[in-house]
Order: sequence, then structure tokens, then C-alpha cells
Amino acid sequence: MDDRRKSRRDKVVYGGIAAVNERGSTRDCVVRNISDHGASVEFGSAAGVPEQIALTVPRKARTYPSKIVWRRGNTVGLAFSESADASELNERLRKSEKKKRELQRKIKVLLGEG
Repeated sequence: MDDRRKSRRDKVVYGGIAAVNERGSTRDCVVRNISDHGASVEFGSAAGVPEQIALTVPRKARTYPSKIVWRRGNTVGLAFSESADASELNERLRKSEKKKRELQRKIKVLLGEG
């Protein structure tokens, strides 16, 4: 099999958390190898894991916006996004602020303040 990776991956066993949608749903996973450009990640079940995820590796204190480039059983290969452009980050921030305001309103209603 040809190795088409941009850089060599280090073999590791790190706990990871994959954010799988905009609502904050997450899946626990195990990072089996990692480089600056991608990783191999194992899930309990890879069924239902979307093509785009945000992989958080607490041990490295970093989150990687990622795209799945291959799947084999419960293991997926990720390519990390080079960098998110400003418009994408601004859109995510806008959605996050809107969600925060909605949650604050719901809290006020539940507390009888609204």
C-alpha cells in the first residue's frame, strides 16, 4: 500500500473526543497515530460518524477540524484542515452566540425571571 501522507505519523494511544455535529454531540475515541496533518482514530463503532468532525486530544490540549479520508471497520483516517478561514470562524461564532442567548432565555424562564 502506498503511503500518501505528507509527514510521518507517531504511534500513540491517546484518548480523544470527536465532536460530531453543531449541537455538541460527542463520541469518545482512541487516537492510534498522529502527525501535523492527520491521524488514525478508532471508535467503539464508526457507524454514524460524519465526514467532518472536530477531534479534541486533551493530552495535546488541541482540537483539530478534520475530514474523514478513509474507513476500515471501527477505524477512520483523518486529514486535518489546514486552517479555517475567517468567514467560517465568524459564522461558527455567530451561531454559538445565538445558541447562548437562547439558552440564557430558557434559564430565565425556568427560574421564573422571564
